[in-house]
Amino acid sequence: MSYKNNTDLLQEQLGKKGATVVFTTEAQTEDFYAVHFVTESVISAITITNGTGESALQTTIPAGTVIFANITAITMSSGVAIGYHN
Repeated sequence: MSYKNNTDLLQEQLGKKGATVVFTTEAQTEDFYAVHFVTESVISAITITNGTGESALQTTIPAGTVIFANITAITMSSGVAIGYHN
């Protein structure tokens, strides 16, 4: 396992590694460390590296929720979210 230095961690937290806006039904297959749901959203599919129980997240997510995980794929059937790159 490799560890990130403080500069890398700070850049991620400030969104300096880039961000992608996730729109309704467009599947996103990028590496995100966090996804912020701007509006109430419905997740129809999600993949989290080294995670279990992702199916529990296939539900309605309230606006303002942030999921912190190594998300490698996400599809929403409605809503808007911002994915922050690793």
